[in-house]
Amino acid sequence: MPADVELDLLVPARDDRRLAAPPGDGDLVRLFARERADARVRANMVASIDGAATGTDGRSGSLGTPADRRVFAVLRALADVVLVGAGTVRAEGYRELPVAAHLRAAREAAGLAPRIELAVVTRRGDVPRGLRGGPHPPFVVTGAGGAERARAAVGADRALVVPGARDPDSPDLRAAVHVLGARGLRHVLAEGGPRLLADLLAADVVDELCLTTSPLLLAGDAPRPAMGASALDPARRAWLRHLLHASDGTLLACWDLRAPVGSGT
Repeated sequence: MPADVELDLLVPARDDRRLAAPPGDGDLVRLFARERADARVRANMVASIDGAATGTDGRSGSLGTPADRRVFAVLRALADVVLVGAGTVRAEGYRELPVAAHLRAAREAAGLAPRIELAVVTRRGDVPRGLRGGPHPPFVVTGAGGAERARAAVGADRALVVPGARDPDSPDLRAAVHVLGARGLRHVLAEGGPRLLADLLAADVVDELCLTTSPLLLAGDAPRPAMGASALDPARRAWLRHLLHASDGTLLACWDLRAPVGSGT
């Protein structure tokens, strides 16, 4: 069952619906559902009020709230594949990606496969220890330098070798999204970490960014949700699709990174 937390829909401004948490979470599923025919990359990140993407334990999970976990489950249930950096896999303890029981019917109705696939981005082709040897290995997205190691770990069919044009050892993320789409994995959910999100933004493949603001202040030197070697130039424009508010102060925004029809941009 979904967490017993209500969400106020603040944007659009004239929509006063309250998204309660009935069995199946239908209202929230409909809010986040997109056309299956369209390939889409959606990123999902969490940050503190002051912009920290990880808690004091170095994990993003420690910033989570019941509302964030509710939306997190829906986003996964609507994805073909979760794309994540190897460092985040290790830090957050990724294993299998089960669909929440209360969302399985919605996933089936949307025409998605029962299993959520996992794709790990790694320059060196390493597969984190917790994902080795299982019956259903992840996809491994890597460049030329990591190809041999990735194929040895997960097999040639699950190793997606996409050398970058400037640096063959660095995976070409635009090509990776294309290869995943060619395998029927058209709806990609990118879950970080911050460097992978920065690289995806630099490659201009992110269509939506779902950003949870957790009602916490951390200070310190934690990374931001997107943190790369260089800033985006020019900066990316975003349009707010919706904004949800939970009773504990959590804010959950969905930003469109492609100009909506009628935006005048």
